[in-house]
Amino acid sequence: MQSQTKRIKVFAPATVANLSCGFDVLGCCLDTVGDEMIISLSSEPGVRITKIEGADLPIETDKNVAGVAVKALLEIYEKEIGVNIEIYKNIKAGSGIGSSAASSAGAVWAVNHLLDNPFSPHKLVEFAMEGEKLASGNAHADNVAPALLGGFTLVRSYDPLDVIKLHTPKDLVMTVIHPQIEVKTSDARSVIKQKVTLKQAIHQWGNLGGLVSGLFTEDYDLIGRSLEDVIIEPMRSILIPEFNNVKNAAIQNGALGCGISGSGPSIFALSKGMDTAKKVADAIREVYATTGLDFDIHISKINSAGIKILE
Repeated sequence: MQSQTKRIKVFAPATVANLSCGFDVLGCCLDTVGDEMIISLSSEPGVRITKIEGADLPIETDKNVAGVAVKALLEIYEKEIGVNIEIYKNIKAGSGIGSSAASSAGAVWAVNHLLDNPFSPHKLVEFAMEGEKLASGNAHADNVAPALLGGFTLVRSYDPLDVIKLHTPKDLVMTVIHPQIEVKTSDARSVIKQKVTLKQAIHQWGNLGGLVSGLFTEDYDLIGRSLEDVIIEPMRSILIPEFNNVKNAAIQNGALGCGISGSGPSIFALSKGMDTAKKVADAIREVYATTGLDFDIHISKINSAGIKILE
């Protein structure tokens, strides 16, 4: 039986993926930046994107990540229904903070809610990944999983898909700087070497295990020591102006760690406490003020709930 509510408005949050040591497997959900979406059910079968504001994105269903994700859901759903989708983008495409993931995850979450939740949040991850596949050519879950589950998430396995929600220490605050340049996920993936040395792999495994342990034990020093990427960051950082200077400024002003958010160009810094996060924001703002580039800075606590109903 479907919910009596045929329309819903949701907040689809931005996310930070990889978190230095967890390429394609780690992510976390932000609380202060995200898209808004209005999803409604229709008696006319099919999925339609009826409005997009804030970005120049395809309105054709098969070319839009939200449309593709909802179509994947409806292929499994037993009844034929229609869905209309309005998207109000506040996360810029190519920003590195999960723009496509917000649209994909927000759409399937809202449709599932209107249908009285026939699918679990973990199953919704699979549908939303189809949107990510359209956006980047790779069906990764490190952004859609935290958007749907909230907090920090770990993709333990992709085949079969196994996503684990991790513990979120309450004092963690994220500072993100988004330079107004675009780094396409496909381009950022093209610079990555397909082979790593055993030494690099061992180093990265240790950091990943340390970060997961640090989150559960709320050991902030361990979290900081583990936010290190010896595989992806050295190659991708050359695509981001002033990356090393931003990272140094963040660490010098108290951040636990700093790295590339997703495929970039956004840079994240994770801090203990809002005061430190604001101090880090001021420091990295000073770095970018000298570049002549426009940029946005977001300061956000970790969003443990994920997608939220607005009305």
